[in-house]
Amino acid sequence: MKKEQTIHFEGIEPVIVFGPHDSWLKKIREEFPEVQLTARGNTISLKGEEDELILLEHIFSEMKLLADQHGEILDTDLHALLSIALVSSTTAAGKKPSPDSDTIVMTRDYAVKAKTDGQRRMVSEAGNNDIVFAIGPAGTGKTYTAVAIAVAAWKKKQVKRIVLARPAVEAGESLGFLPGDLAQKIDPYLRPLYDALQDMLTADKLRTLTEQRIIEIVPLAYMRGRTLNNSFIILDEAQNASNKQMKMCLTRLGVNSRAIITGDVTQIDLPREIESGLMNARDILQDISGISFVFLDKSDVVRHRLVRDIISAYEKEEEE
Repeated sequence: MKKEQTIHFEGIEPVIVFGPHDSWLKKIREEFPEVQLTARGNTISLKGEEDELILLEHIFSEMKLLADQHGEILDTDLHALLSIALVSSTTAAGKKPSPDSDTIVMTRDYAVKAKTDGQRRMVSEAGNNDIVFAIGPAGTGKTYTAVAIAVAAWKKKQVKRIVLARPAVEAGESLGFLPGDLAQKIDPYLRPLYDALQDMLTADKLRTLTEQRIIEIVPLAYMRGRTLNNSFIILDEAQNASNKQMKMCLTRLGVNSRAIITGDVTQIDLPREIESGLMNARDILQDISGISFVFLDKSDVVRHRLVRDIISAYEKEEEE
């Protein structure tokens, strides 16, 4: 039996929610073709099956929150919301999603949430295992989710510091060919980690925690010889770590320490003669209790909609 629902957007410019030339509404109609959707002024009227109206109510509620907090809704935001709704419709039809159940950490301005099924698995496995490998293609939010999990653990006083590391190997470049001193050479490799942290901590707080070495962002090679107690360790871009580097990183864990290792095995920039430590770890560590592997795929992509299509095209080419 079809039902009707009316949603109001008081104090929000319609173009923010409806999209340029109603493009956001068009995308929503494409994903929910059985629902009759009518927009007038600051009101949207819906008519359709109850389970689909529940999902749409959740989508528009999140859109209102984004509009209030940021003054805009991006294509990537809508793409992520629709992806979550479609997963919910196939796994828990008719069950109203809880807007707070996916929250990883609260910032001063908004809640950082797990947006896809793969990201939810990361959060769940990190709560039950000391070491989690998150392996998947670009755009699936591996790094961002891992940093959010680490910040949440620190805020809950589960750990005393956060150590984030990356191999300084990318796109065939060598540090020696980059301009500047050592700090300037390394900075581009570590910038994505800074960007994620800056979304979750104020600039002053991040600066203070970095100066106090409560948060460390370092090249992987700088971790050799250390024992990290009461720490949350993140190794990002781990596909570019060698076997020796991977073993070195994993054996840094001390008392009350946890780690998340993230990487994309389709984007290895190591020389051909060097085996990726991430691929090797995937093969030999699967059966160890306390170590979990989470595999994300193109359905978890939360960047521009074309990223998913690009990944599919490369996968097709590799299969052929």
